[in-house]
Amino acid sequence: MKQQVKTYVDLETVGKEYLTTEYPADAAHGMLLVQLKGPQRGEPLSTAGVRQMMGRAGRRLGLGRTNPHAMRHGFANAVLDASNGNIVFARDAGGWASATTVEETYGHADLHDPAFMTALDRVWGES
Repeated sequence: MKQQVKTYVDLETVGKEYLTTEYPADAAHGMLLVQLKGPQRGEPLSTAGVRQMMGRAGRRLGLGRTNPHAMRHGFANAVLDASNGNIVFARDAGGWASATTVEETYGHADLHDPAFMTALDRVWGES
């Protein structure tokens, strides 16, 4: 969890740097992620562009390979951990339309939680 918090803090720093030093002042559409170079400078960033930007940010921060799904996954799990598994909190914090999406796609059991191990022991008939 500490590494996840550090990651989000570091990404916040990178995000502020991007907005204050790289984001084109003349971008009139309000989109956060934009092309920074070339003939489409200032236009909304493509999906491939977002993946490339996240890859560069991850390398700058020493995080290794990063991608949008990994960040969504890490964020959802961090919120689920902090809220004792409340999928509605995670849904709202992450902007997902469905709590079921959070539960089925991003939420996973904490393998180190004693309650999880107790439940497995009951299922396997070991208690």
